[in-house]
Amino acid sequence: MSLAFPGRWSRRCARTKTRLRAGRPADTVDAVPDALFDDPRLAATYDPLDPDRSDLDVYAAMVEEFGARSVLDVGCGTGTFACLLAGRGVTVTAVDPAAASLDVARTKPGADRVRWIHGDATALPALRVDLATMTANVAQVFLSDAEFAATLRGVRAALRPGGRLVFEIRDPARRAWMEWDREHTDTEVTIPGIGPVRTWCDLISVRDDPSGPLVTFRWTTVFGTDGEVRTSDSTLRFRDRDRVENLLAATGFTVAEVRDAPDRPGREFVFVAVAADQPGTAAADQPGAVAADQPGTAAADQPGAVAADQPGAGAGAS
Repeated sequence: MSLAFPGRWSRRCARTKTRLRAGRPADTVDAVPDALFDDPRLAATYDPLDPDRSDLDVYAAMVEEFGARSVLDVGCGTGTFACLLAGRGVTVTAVDPAAASLDVARTKPGADRVRWIHGDATALPALRVDLATMTANVAQVFLSDAEFAATLRGVRAALRPGGRLVFEIRDPARRAWMEWDREHTDTEVTIPGIGPVRTWCDLISVRDDPSGPLVTFRWTTVFGTDGEVRTSDSTLRFRDRDRVENLLAATGFTVAEVRDAPDRPGREFVFVAVAADQPGTAAADQPGAVAADQPGTAAADQPGAVAADQPGAGAGAS
């Protein structure tokens, strides 16, 4: 779920821009990470500017509730959630298109127990995980329904039959973006090894669309040591509950329940979807079973690569 401070939340949610590329397989998405996560200097400030990740406690509790022994963290960002689970003995595969965020993730305690993949959910290796997550509204970075559906199908293929996908989406009726401005988000901290950093968010535009509002905003970061100013623009899609449920049904999921966010009641939809059985998926469908490479394999470190030790968006930023 998200933090009470809307500015930090929107900072975590802005991860990537996505697009379907002509001439590539229909379920392949090109993920273009936002500068906030793929610029090394900005990525290094992400965790210090958003230190309270108690929002992840709810996801960790659901991992335990569902008895998941293997988890796919989609949009893992700087790897906070992936490392948290790995420290509890869960087998974790974490994927993100932002190389700079993955570099941060690799430095964290427990990172050596996580399988990091630089890429996106449409180009994963063979997996049979118990649970997949998209924390911090990673699900909203997919701007078209086709892009979101391609990601959902990729996640579905990585789940064992009966495995679950858990993610959150802001209720568009609550218009959270109305507080994404400098008045609500301006903050300054001193980061060890970096120095004073000031950052704020500005709302750029809100465009109504049949698929749900498209909200564009800009984070500005000022580094006090040299005065350098860097900006990062992001766009999120706010789909309503019915549209999300229809997309899940069309991509091989059954919606088991839609929960309220305990830290933001009435403001978010928390979807719990179950992967429907598919022909040919009977093998390796036991909880915790993971096919193919394990952490430490030597495959190349390229976006969409089948394996490799690459750190995990998010912003979410997880």
